[in-house]
Amino acid sequence: MATTPAPPRAAPPRLIATDLDGTLLRGDGTLSPRTKAALAAVEQAGIRVVLVTGRPSRSVHVLLETVGPHYVIAANGAAVHAPDGSLDHLSPIPPRAAAQLVARVRAAVPGVSFSVEYDHDFGHEPDYPSWSYGEGAVELVGTAEALVTRTPARALLKILAHHPTLPLDDFYARALHAAGTSAETTHSTGLSLVEFSASGVTKASTLIEWSGRLGIASDEIAAFGDMPNDLPMLSAVGRSYAVANAHPEVLATARHRTSSNDEDGVARILEGFIDALVP
Repeated sequence: MATTPAPPRAAPPRLIATDLDGTLLRGDGTLSPRTKAALAAVEQAGIRVVLVTGRPSRSVHVLLETVGPHYVIAANGAAVHAPDGSLDHLSPIPPRAAAQLVARVRAAVPGVSFSVEYDHDFGHEPDYPSWSYGEGAVELVGTAEALVTRTPARALLKILAHHPTLPLDDFYARALHAAGTSAETTHSTGLSLVEFSASGVTKASTLIEWSGRLGIASDEIAAFGDMPNDLPMLSAVGRSYAVANAHPEVLATARHRTSSNDEDGVARILEGFIDALVP
């Protein structure tokens, strides 16, 4: 009896780009042994790994202690760090643009408060909620207008805005309209926090520029994510995966799905890539 040959297995990607919180890491912020082993296996097989996160530059050294030595695209694309944690590239918000952004959002959304992420430290307004950053992270306290202009030597990577009463969807829509094309506007926590980066700077823009320098095309990248700040990245690569616990917009955008972050969803796909390399 004739048999039908099995279809050829797709070649694995040349680069894995993965979000961290809610995607690669468990809900408690840890990296499972299975996921750690899968990351090591793909790298041993010659597939590169880059961590792509909204986390600030100041957290990268601690992050690498948890996940291991990898390149990191941090602050939603505003910074690239080498595997030893050192800064490789920055795309900061110009001070004048930052001041104009703060003014527009403050006028459009009364009651808003701001924090700012620099290349090495952090500042916030007195009313900005401490639960979002932890008391140990505070370096500078003052008005956002002062924080974005007072120290030009500090590279300003990201501005965050909080509103104490508006639902996230309403707050985000109003902040997005106020910012217009002067900044990239997104959110990533499910809380009433909106994030701004320099115009044109997203996880996707930095990933594609960085990978291009390595000679890796966008269709040779597999990306994983769970929140709206991952959407540009998921739309820009050849293979996009949403974990099962992802935001509805991410589930609708990604071409593929995998299990949740607490069920080693990323590791399951990486293991499949390794299997595809076995003759």
